[in-house]
Amino acid sequence: MKRRQALRGGDPFKALADPTRRRILLLLDVRSECTAGEIARRFSRISRPAVSRHLRVLRGAKLVKAQGVGREQRYQLDAGAIRAMQQQWLAQFTSIWDASLRKLKVEAETGSR
Repeated sequence: MKRRQALRGGDPFKALADPTRRRILLLLDVRSECTAGEIARRFSRISRPAVSRHLRVLRGAKLVKAQGVGREQRYQLDAGAIRAMQQQWLAQFTSIWDASLRKLKVEAETGSR
């Protein structure tokens, strides 16, 4: 129960921790849009309800969005949310990049290595 609540909370990194969910994201990157049934057919080793649970986690983490078309839900990557997650994650390491750039500048200006 606790794990299910944590994943519903929307932590994208927890959602990405599962290899099946990462493969679903890769599929959506290639296909741009798929129904749940189309996704489930690509994952023959797991049940359709399991695919639905993975999609629910990905939606909760805002990595994919779903649009109702008739009786179907069409899934696609949420590029804006993925980009924001990437920027927030990498922002933590700006000091590393800044130090590397300063060192490179000194090496380029002095010709030393």
